[in-house]
Parts: sequence; C-alpha cells; structure tokens
Amino acid sequence: MMHYLSIDVGGTYIKFGLIDRAGNFIQTWRRSTPKTLVLFKEVITSEITAQKEQIKGIAMSCPGRIDSAKGYVHTGGALLFLYDFSMKEWIASITDLPFAVINDGKAAALAEWWIGNLKGIENGAAVVLGTGIGGGLILDNHLHQGPHFQAGELSFLIRQSPNPEQPQIFGFHGSAVKFMKEATALLDVSTDDHDAVFLAITEHSSLALTTLFEHYCRDIAILLIDMQVLLDLEKIVIGGGISAQDSLIEMIQMQYSIVRQEETMLGQTFPPLVIEACAFRNSSNLLGALYQLFVELDSSETNQSIKSK
Repeated sequence: MMHYLSIDVGGTYIKFGLIDRAGNFIQTWRRSTPKTLVLFKEVITSEITAQKEQIKGIAMSCPGRIDSAKGYVHTGGALLFLYDFSMKEWIASITDLPFAVINDGKAAALAEWWIGNLKGIENGAAVVLGTGIGGGLILDNHLHQGPHFQAGELSFLIRQSPNPEQPQIFGFHGSAVKFMKEATALLDVSTDDHDAVFLAITEHSSLALTTLFEHYCRDIAILLIDMQVLLDLEKIVIGGGISAQDSLIEMIQMQYSIVRQEETMLGQTFPPLVIEACAFRNSSNLLGALYQLFVELDSSETNQSIKSK
C-alpha cells in the first residue's frame, strides 16, 4: 500500500512521517535540522529517495511566511537559509510526486480541525509553542491565512518588557525553548532534560522554578485571552513538544481562570474559552501539512474535471 511522506521542518529537528490517507501514522522519525541550505537539501533529498518506492505524495510544514498556493517560502522563521526560497520548485526538480508546503502553525490548526480537537469547531485556533509561537486560525469553518499568508503569526505580537534591552515581541516572552533553557539552568541540568523540569514542577521542589513556570503560563493565558477577545473563538488547542506535558496545559487553564477572575468585566462579558492540548501533540504539523496536500490535490482534480466538460 502506498503512503504519503510528511515533513515538519523545525528549528531543532526535522520530523518525518509516513502517513496513510486516513491520517494514520505508519512510521515516524527525525533528523537534526541542518544549518545551511545545501545541507538541508541533502537531508530532504536523501529521505525522499529512501521512501520513494512507497509514497505517492509529499507534504511539508515550515516556520515563517509561506505562500502555500505557490509553494514559496518568503521567510523561514529562525531558519534564515530558507528565506526567499521556492520550496515547491526545488522539490519538483528532484521528484515528480505532488507536493504541498504550509506554515507550521497553520498546519497544526488544519490537523486538529481535520481529525483532532478542533473537529466540528467553526471558530478556533491552534497555538504552537516552540522556538517562537506559531498560530493557525479556523474562522467560519475555513483556515484563515490572510492576503499575505501571515494571519496567526503570534510571535510578532508586542508585549511590554520591564527590561528595555529585551526584545518586545511575544515570540521572545512566550518561547518554550527560552522557558526550558531558564528552567534547566535553575535546576543545573541538561537543556534537553525536560523530564527533570516537569518532575520538579509537579513536586514543587523549586520555588524559583514554580514561579518561572506560573509566569510563563500566565503569559500564554493572556495571549489566549487576547485572541478570544479579538476573534470570538470557541476553543484553542496548544501544540509543540512542550504540550506533551499535562501540567503545562493545566497551568495555562488555571492562569486563564485567574486572569478572568482578576478582570471581572472580562469574565462577565466573555464566556469561558475551552483550552486543550492538540490531540496529536507534536505530530499535528505532520498531519496538517498532509491535509493541505489533500486539499490541493482535490482542487486540482476538480479543476481538471471542469476543464474536461
């Protein structure tokens, strides 16, 4: 049986998944994200070559501003080597398989709206916590990308900082990577030791860590409130690797409730927002990119049918 290869390009890892038409994962793996375009091309080419006998399409999610219609990466987030790069044109030079690329936050929203925790939701969003903060908006039962494909670029919301030397954009304040670096430094453990951090949080063994965690989750909760007030959303799901930690989702929910209580007019005016983890946690981007491929393939087939009549 033929499957699809889905690729999620992140700042630290490139994740790969073999997925069937119904969205079931056959196999997943990852490789470290290269630092140059040449090495990036080598990694992607080698994986496509290795899987070419069992796939019938390729999908990709990337950070940054991506014209999904043309398959063009205008900006690649923290991956500077992807700026102004025609991903679709390059993929077409190495394979004739159908290909689609979409922003990672929008991919997460599509996955959850397709078969995840946004299924049946007419107005909702996915918020992806990683190096920055990605977002995908489902408005009136459609993925809203905007005229410049930048709707939901939550990293660029402005937050006032007590330190004028610090970046003011929310991608800095709400970065899960930044939080983990600060948390592991407090515990004097490896920056990769997420288990140690969340064990300490659960056991309340470090007051400084507990305070850091509460402040971080409050920042995220305020972001969700801003989105709710602006867009009248029913539900927001949280993605990214850190979303695998139940205590994170629970603390964001708690901080959301606390802010509603503190701002009584807010609580009286807006109904409580449903906040959950993405059903597919850190795999949402892989599924959403694949859904985008299906949308484009279905659209192409429809257009061909119209032209033939």
